[in-house]
Order: sequence, then C-alpha cells, then structure tokens
Amino acid sequence: MSTALKTKVAIDGVGKIFQVDGSPVTAIERIDLDIKENEFVSIVGTSGCGKSTLLNIVGGLDEPTSGEIRIDGARVLGPGRNRGFVFQSYSLFEWMTVKGNIRFALEKSALGKAEKDELVSHFVQAVGLSGFENAYPQQLSGGMRQRVAIARALVYKPSILLMDEPFGALDAQTRGMMQELLLKVWEDHKVTVLFVTHDVDEAIFLADRVIVLASRPGKVKKDLTIKLPRPRSFELVTDPQFTVYKREILTDIREETLKVMALDRK
Repeated sequence: MSTALKTKVAIDGVGKIFQVDGSPVTAIERIDLDIKENEFVSIVGTSGCGKSTLLNIVGGLDEPTSGEIRIDGARVLGPGRNRGFVFQSYSLFEWMTVKGNIRFALEKSALGKAEKDELVSHFVQAVGLSGFENAYPQQLSGGMRQRVAIARALVYKPSILLMDEPFGALDAQTRGMMQELLLKVWEDHKVTVLFVTHDVDEAIFLADRVIVLASRPGKVKKDLTIKLPRPRSFELVTDPQFTVYKREILTDIREETLKVMALDRK
C-alpha cells in the first residue's frame, strides 16, 4: 500500500554512543532507513539492540552522536507536535478523567473550546471508550488505559506515531484486541507508525515492513516487506505466509542472541 508514496522519515547514518562508567558504548551504528508516508513499520531485535534508542532519536527526545533524522525533509532538532508518543507505561494523569487526559494534549492548541470538545469526543469514540469519558484511570483496565494514551497521542493530529512496546504489559487476549483496534485507527486516520516490540507475531501482524536490528552495536540486519492483505484480523496468524515470515525473523533474532551470549562469555 505504501509504494509510490513519499518518504516521511529519513534516517541517515544515525549512530549513538553513550558513556557508561566513563567508557563509550555504541548503542546503534550507521542506521539508514526511509519510512514512507502512512507506512506502518515494526522494529524488532534482541534486548539492548537499540530499538528504543532509535525511537527516542526520531522523537527528538535524544540526539544522535552521528548522522541525522529528517521528517518531511526538515532535520529533527528536538520534540515536535508532528510526532505522538505511546509508551508501555500508560503515563496518564490519575486526577484527570478520560476526557481530561485526552484534552490535556490540546492545552497549547489555538483551537476554540467547541473544536477541542469535538476532537476529544471523536477520539474517545475512535478508541472505543464511549461511555467512559468521565471515568478516572484507576477505574479502567490496562487495555482501556492504553486506549486513552493512544487517543491522547492522536488528538492533536500528529503525522507520525511512535510506539514503544505499548501493549507489552497486557494479557494475550487484550493485546490481540488492542492490535486490531490500532490497525483500525491507523487505517482511519492515515498516520505513519514506527512501532517497537519484542513480539514477532505482533510485529508481522501490524506492519508493512519489519526491521530486524542486529546487536552490539544496533544496526539494520534485515528490512522485510510484509506482503499480507489488509485489512487484517486475528485469523491472519494461521496464514502459511505469516509462518514463513515468523520463521525468518526468529532465525535472525536467534543468530543475534547467540552472538550476544558468546560475547558475554568472553
């Protein structure tokens, strides 16, 4: 679906070195990726391979040591309202209702009250929380809290959604329902998604492309196009091609895990 679309995010030669106990540690090294407009890209790899580091750099929450990120041709120099974040932790304000949490993202917007109310109502409905507008986070399940976080990230209409293990804390059944909900919201609202996950099934189910990162330092090991039909539903996991993709990705991750274990033994 993303062929012939323009590049939304250009990641050119991006590397990141951290100082750990006074010694340099290369987290990621010379990552080159182009992400197209409205494309859904998943990033997988072993723990510590730099998935979240790369996401934070795209989001402007961290600076690369080398290389650069460009969004719509403009270099990323910090956070911006063209990017929305959803993390594994829900990061909701416990003293605010569902409606209040979502509306908070519009606090600095120049929109009028009526327009803000309309946007909040739209996204409450989009994530399936109609009837819970006045509930507080402690009254919601984990899946419902994450729906609020997704609505809050989308309400000011960013063109890019950055998601870091957003469903990692959910049980399997709720996780599957949230994946289908995310795909529906993505298809309805036309946003570019960069999605970090440890779950290979999840990565394949959601994405147009799955990026496998090598470890120590993190770099692109594989860029795999997922040629599975859309719209998608949970039955897709039984498709023979899904299994082929899964085996290929798991083989790559296993190779990287064995390399890390060999390094740790030295």
